[in-house]
Amino acid sequence: MVALRVLIVDDETLARQRLRRLVLAEPDAEVIGECVDGLEALDAIRNHRPDVVLLDVQMPELDGFGVLQALQGEVAPRVVFVTAHDDYAVRAFDVHAVDYVLKPVDADRFRVAFDRARQSYAHAAAADRLGQLLETVRRVSASGESAASEPLAVSGLTASSLTPPGGQAALGAPTPAYASRLLVKDDGRMFFVKVADIDWIEADRNYVRLHVGGTTHTIRDRISRLEDTLDPRVFARIHRSTIVNLNRIQEMQQWFSGDYVVILQNGARLRLSRHYREQVERQIGTG
Repeated sequence: MVALRVLIVDDETLARQRLRRLVLAEPDAEVIGECVDGLEALDAIRNHRPDVVLLDVQMPELDGFGVLQALQGEVAPRVVFVTAHDDYAVRAFDVHAVDYVLKPVDADRFRVAFDRARQSYAHAAAADRLGQLLETVRRVSASGESAASEPLAVSGLTASSLTPPGGQAALGAPTPAYASRLLVKDDGRMFFVKVADIDWIEADRNYVRLHVGGTTHTIRDRISRLEDTLDPRVFARIHRSTIVNLNRIQEMQQWFSGDYVVILQNGARLRLSRHYREQVERQIGTG
């Protein structure tokens, strides 16, 4: 079990001692340092990269919000505000704090807050891992090189199992035949849409909408059946009603309850539900 690295920031000695005892009571946590003011905390966060910071609000030199403002644009840890004042809660929410705990700190309340920090850290780690895999898929697809030339060590996976379209699957097996175009009927016309041009696909009962650039085409089909015809190295089901072209993903942002917002290159924002997150990781990592 990997221990969460915790930094305690509080200008009161007794408060720091109390927080240290509570942290050490957690089976997967260790205290990597203690700070007595905001400037000291800022240096410690930048130098030691803690996973979680227990941060007081009112401190000399630089307050808790000042610390977070100074870290804007940098990789920030999970923050749990621990303070004697309850009138900063809204501001804590605005800066995306994991939780807001009032002094004197109750042990049960602390465990709830720390568990939220633990879950937030785990979700962020999963998003980073998935992001690295997606980036490798984009590089391999763009270059047309053999995926075996792009070694990747993420959660025990290697890019040797990733194959660009038209290549050979793992273990020398032939690449299965997937749809290269879809037939669209619109106002008496029939024409084909190249599958590679599709940004994302949206389910609508017995129909699906194909989002292609700034145009949307509707075809009569079920998303589950259509999913089976698409190359899983290029398209992934991220929600029960959504399939996305992995090469169109620009970034991902953590959302609520283990879900993520997937932002495409055209600005579209889609939901990656936690139910599909592990499936997408396996899909990208194992082909």
